[in-house]
Amino acid sequence: MTVPNPDITVGVLALQGAFSEHIQLLRQAAENLRRQKAAELKWSFVEVRTPKELEECDALIIPGGESTAISLVAARSGLLEPLREFVKVHRKPTWGTCAGLILLAESANKTKKGGQDLIGGLDVRVNRNHFGRQVESFQANLSLTFLGSTDEKSAEDPFRCVFIRAPVVEKILPRTSGIQTEEQSRDGTIVAPPKTPADDLAKEVLNAEVETMATLSTRSPNLQDNQEHNHPGKEDIIAVRQGNVFGTSFHPELTEDPRIHVWWLEEVLKAVQRRQQFELVDRSI
Repeated sequence: MTVPNPDITVGVLALQGAFSEHIQLLRQAAENLRRQKAAELKWSFVEVRTPKELEECDALIIPGGESTAISLVAARSGLLEPLREFVKVHRKPTWGTCAGLILLAESANKTKKGGQDLIGGLDVRVNRNHFGRQVESFQANLSLTFLGSTDEKSAEDPFRCVFIRAPVVEKILPRTSGIQTEEQSRDGTIVAPPKTPADDLAKEVLNAEVETMATLSTRSPNLQDNQEHNHPGKEDIIAVRQGNVFGTSFHPELTEDPRIHVWWLEEVLKAVQRRQQFELVDRSI
């Protein structure tokens, strides 16, 4: 059964943080894909502030910013539960950068003032502000094996990763469709509420394991003078993926390099086509 190229709407949560920068790079990435694939794809990129706007989206980015502020505004604007439905019930493609990674984690350490509501979707524990305060922010050129390419850069060129009060994935947790009960019992930890996938395809996506997509050596010269950084391992996990959910500790949106956005849009296209195929088959039964 042939599935035509779909029109795709990608939303960027625009409650706080670097949402406009994501929109700009998404447009660049879509233009690169058009030239590379010579495919007639219609991409729409929209700012999302209401449940109705979210409902129109096939995929979503949660940008960097202040995770507590984003969570609070989402709760007050009636978006928190629709976000959980989007990510965990319908399992639509979602990418979180920095603060977005915190919100998409199933477990995170509390702030000094307490916790915040998490969306969840990634079976990981996140340690917020892992690299220290604002003044400890840094950049690192890293080789990311999953990168797409653009007209200006190949997939093999290093990517400039910008870390600003960045979190890391402290632990990959057991995959579960329920709540992370062991994490719930930990002091100083908040967990996301469980949600039931909407259909067989969403359940299949839920069964994916967490993939480590990128790490940063703790021996990196950027970290040698950082007194806040104290980690027993040799590497910090700074990018992960689990099924429909992708998270990065760093801020690709604060660069002029759209290669991660190119790669992610290709993944979004695959997911949307797969959903389209599933619904065609389901209707024919």
